[in-house]
Amino acid sequence: MNALHGTRDLVRLILRVDRVRLPAWMAGVTLFLLGSVASFPAAYDTAAERQARAALMDNPATVILTGPGYGREDYTYGAMVANEMGGMTAALVALMSVLLVVRHTRHEEERGRAELVRAAVVGRHAPLAAALLTVFAADVVLGLVLGLGLPVVLPELSVGGSLLFAAGLSAVGVVFAALAGVTAQLMEHGRAASGLAAALLAAAYALRGAGDLGDGTLSWLSPIGWAQRTRSYVDGRWWPLSLALVLTALLVVTAFLLRSRRDEGAGLVRGRPGRATAAPWLSGPFALALRLRRGPLTGWTVGFVLFGAFVGAIAEQAAEFAADNELAQRMLAQNGQAGSAETVLATYLGLMALVSTGFALQSVAALRAEETTGRLDPLLGGSPLSRGGWMLSNLAVTLVGSGTVLGSGGLSAGLVHATNSGEPWEAARLTLAALAHLPAVWVLAGLAAALFGVLPAAGGLGWLVLAGSVFVGMFGPLLRLPDWVADLSPFTHTPMLPTGDPHPVSLLALTAVAALLTTVGVLAFRRRDTA
Repeated sequence: MNALHGTRDLVRLILRVDRVRLPAWMAGVTLFLLGSVASFPAAYDTAAERQARAALMDNPATVILTGPGYGREDYTYGAMVANEMGGMTAALVALMSVLLVVRHTRHEEERGRAELVRAAVVGRHAPLAAALLTVFAADVVLGLVLGLGLPVVLPELSVGGSLLFAAGLSAVGVVFAALAGVTAQLMEHGRAASGLAAALLAAAYALRGAGDLGDGTLSWLSPIGWAQRTRSYVDGRWWPLSLALVLTALLVVTAFLLRSRRDEGAGLVRGRPGRATAAPWLSGPFALALRLRRGPLTGWTVGFVLFGAFVGAIAEQAAEFAADNELAQRMLAQNGQAGSAETVLATYLGLMALVSTGFALQSVAALRAEETTGRLDPLLGGSPLSRGGWMLSNLAVTLVGSGTVLGSGGLSAGLVHATNSGEPWEAARLTLAALAHLPAVWVLAGLAAALFGVLPAAGGLGWLVLAGSVFVGMFGPLLRLPDWVADLSPFTHTPMLPTGDPHPVSLLALTAVAALLTTVGVLAFRRRDTA
């Protein structure tokens, strides 16, 4: 039988299974990019304001986060899009590709479904080929949507430059889809496969940042660096994308060669055997939940430490820019004096709180994964552990972990800002300022827990609420949304420290709401059937 027999049918199956997930990913990336770009004319209406923004980009921390900054001598909207949105959007596209490929390769084998599919008239390499083809096509379609959509939301952007910029994003997605195809053959479990690919994505981003700080040599080792070196909207060059095509072809060939050398369900890298006896601290459901989440918790914490350092480094420069920008003053005025570094820090800490909610929702979503994969029933059936105890232990890890993630970002920002300002107490003050947003994060975690207990199939609604909160937080001041709309977001009710008042009543109320939602979820889970 042909090794690729059945690929077309499996592509149709993937599209059927991901009929919601795949469009949601693409819509999220599209709204993130196009929504941000659409706000540029209101924020930077004149050439002088754009040049002031370009001066703000001339900062080592900003270079690491964004890129080399081509075209800053004449900072057009196109150069602004390529410099400030390219790196982050490329990382999102790459992450989408990694998760989708691993989901339809290694995760399918881990759950036993791939073996059932292979029992039919399906070739050995068909599942991998179907996953790669589907994700490649999704990356290309996403690139076309972005390339054609950018000139629509901002007519000053050229069509050619937009298509080149979007092609770079698609190229990054395709490379990391192929890379995920390789890690799915190496690792025995889906979490390890996606974690390894995500670690390589972080390494590629770090290489690009290190190269852009130096002479640019290291940036040529990163697919993200190749996308940025197309110099979109400045003096566009298509040829760097050929490097992405060559690497993708090599990775695809490698993935199929590795696939032919392993058994179904096995990985080429065998997991280490566990210890004969567990350490004392590993006893109990809380320790198990913490161990299962140590990878995501570590990754989120490291990311927030780096982002916090960036925030602390640019606070003074950002304040100087905001003092001369009318829109920035309008957006920052609600958090204090617009030209103040503390106001900039308060705004960024609020943004950190919104982003850190992603860890909380991801952690709660792991409860549903444990249930649907069949790991929960043996755990509950073979021990005296109760349903409520298991769920509360996992939620405790979620609450503590979200505090660790958010607090690490505030501490990192405080340490860097304290070094620049010469005020050593800033580290503790900004850590507490970041943790002041924690009750709002817990509210959304509690909502996700309630959905898991009452209506587990609707768990994705938590992400929708988070998206609405992000929209209100980022674009509310710009669009002058009514107060009642802003009040729907729990983050509206947290104090914007270090400039605002603590508002202890609001914090206690948010904590009570989070506790109530969590209680509803636990009680409902105790009474419903497991999947």
